[in-house]
Amino acid sequence: MPPASSSDRTGLAMGLGAYLLWGAIPLYFRMLERAGAVEVVAHRIVWALLFCVVVLVVTRQMHAVREILRHPRTVGLVTLAGMFIAANWLVYIYGVNTGRTVDAALGYFINPLVTVLLAVLVLRERLRPLQWAACGLGAAAVVVIAVGYGKLPWISLCLAGAFGMYGLVKNRMGRTVGALPGLGAETAVLALPAAGFLVYLAAVDRGAFGGEVGFSLLLMLSGPATAVPLLLFAAAAQRLRLSVIGMLQYATPVLQLAVGVLLFHEPMPPERLAGFVIVWIAVAVFSVDGVLAHRRMLRSVADRPAHH
Repeated sequence: MPPASSSDRTGLAMGLGAYLLWGAIPLYFRMLERAGAVEVVAHRIVWALLFCVVVLVVTRQMHAVREILRHPRTVGLVTLAGMFIAANWLVYIYGVNTGRTVDAALGYFINPLVTVLLAVLVLRERLRPLQWAACGLGAAAVVVIAVGYGKLPWISLCLAGAFGMYGLVKNRMGRTVGALPGLGAETAVLALPAAGFLVYLAAVDRGAFGGEVGFSLLLMLSGPATAVPLLLFAAAAQRLRLSVIGMLQYATPVLQLAVGVLLFHEPMPPERLAGFVIVWIAVAVFSVDGVLAHRRMLRSVADRPAHH
């Protein structure tokens, strides 16, 4: 096996950095609990936009945002993506701040399975047998948890659904829209209503911003906290194989689960644990299928006759 290149090592460090930051972010949002989920999301949009603008100016990429905004179809897709990611943020922050970080972690374990189902339903892609098995196991896990609790794990399903739809819309944009210009455009289309909501809260003296300096700074940091992991992920994706990125992504829900159970002391009754075990089996089946498919592709490329 050839030694890992410096690009691979750098990419691995960046990818791990992104997923570990996403995994630890419940600790940050728990500190913002008294602001409320809607206000935190509004701050996240406004400060993420300002952070993106600064980085775009420094890296001389503002032209990329202008290019996005020149095309009505792309603006429509960016607006849709912004709405889905804002819904994801809202449900996630609500979940963390109402003692349901474990449910949020389950949502991100389920997310790859939802993405595959969307590919079948929307893009008319065909699933391999192991992918069908993984999706079936994921559905069984949701049923086990729902029966055990007497209600659907709606936070998990909403998170997986919103992020799956976000990924689908980003897929429709194509690779021409970079991570930073894309996030800048997505937050730009959401910034006006978000800023309007924050102005309203300030006018009726119900906003958490401005009262206490430390807490206001924490709200402002939601911008970098949103953008930095995304930029690390984008840089890692350019350096690593997709299969490696696919395996790294599970670091986030594993860490979120650990935070929820060990630090926030959220319950893990038998029915919830059984649901998680079934999801982990589904994830394992899904991962094995990905590895086998990658090997088959490499073999077919190697067997293809060379053209001179």
